[in-house]
Amino acid sequence: ATDSALIVSFAAGIRIKAIEDNLGGGSRVIRVMPNTPMVMGAGMSAVSLGSNATSIDQEWVKGFLAKPPMSEFPSTFTREWVEFANPENAAEIFKCDLTWLTSYWNCIFGNGCQGIDKDLADHGCCSDGAYYYDKADEVRVTAAAKRLTKSLWQNYDIARKGKQFKISELGLDNDRKTKKVNKTCIFFNEAEFSKEYFGCALHHLAIKEGKHFIETKPDICWQLPIRRSWESRSVGDDKYEVIVIGEYTRQAWGEGGADLDWYCSSNTQAHNGAEPVYLSNKQELIKLMNLPAYQKLAELCSARITAMNNRKIKHLPLYVIHPATKAAKG
Repeated sequence: ATDSALIVSFAAGIRIKAIEDNLGGGSRVIRVMPNTPMVMGAGMSAVSLGSNATSIDQEWVKGFLAKPPMSEFPSTFTREWVEFANPENAAEIFKCDLTWLTSYWNCIFGNGCQGIDKDLADHGCCSDGAYYYDKADEVRVTAAAKRLTKSLWQNYDIARKGKQFKISELGLDNDRKTKKVNKTCIFFNEAEFSKEYFGCALHHLAIKEGKHFIETKPDICWQLPIRRSWESRSVGDDKYEVIVIGEYTRQAWGEGGADLDWYCSSNTQAHNGAEPVYLSNKQELIKLMNLPAYQKLAELCSARITAMNNRKIKHLPLYVIHPATKAAKG
């Protein structure tokens, strides 16, 4: 150590004097305790100055600690993929991201979600409205919306303004999407409207009707953050369609993804689920694939998790663990 270095210690049980004695005279040492808030990302710690630390050093440390912890990982990390033939179509191959599907992501809406728009932090990813996948998607959502009651939907009257039932509008590139009302999706219920039905009215409709929300919500809403995309592959004279099942990363949002104020798929704050994604999102995956394909995927995911749990080396390179899950689970 040199006189120009500032040493900040979070080590439990090691006094400032011991650090100074080991580093030599002139070392500037500051100790921060307890260190639990560093792990949890919340809490209070005391800052103690060594004999050579200055008030400027103290202010720097306080500013450093005040910054929010880096909890979102870039999505370009190494991933493990598995491929297998579609049991229902030999001309198709499923290519699945095992790293994502065995991660412990879960939706934390209303439980720590900071929202993609910081000005509408409690709106999750609903503030932009939802783009329809196709005409059938819009027709299905419209039919569900017509079943919503006044007590279940804040914008019941707005959708019927002018004696027309209108829930859609044109978005970017003239693509059809759910209409925005007061800067958010027409189906979003504010907490002031109803604490019981706060959030997506179509989600609450599904619960009310005893259905899964894949039957009532726009496709993009129930799929997120699972992404299905397609690739083409030629092997000799044979051609295959590759159906990719992976993580709906920031990049998948297009050019606006980088501008999202907060996003969950690779964020440690959302990787605290009780079950891995392939189990917690079983119905969504069956809908995106088919039942026999899902059963094959579940078998592969289960084998991977069993092997990882039984390994002697914690992070054997053979298994690529989602970095957000690794950080969240320790």
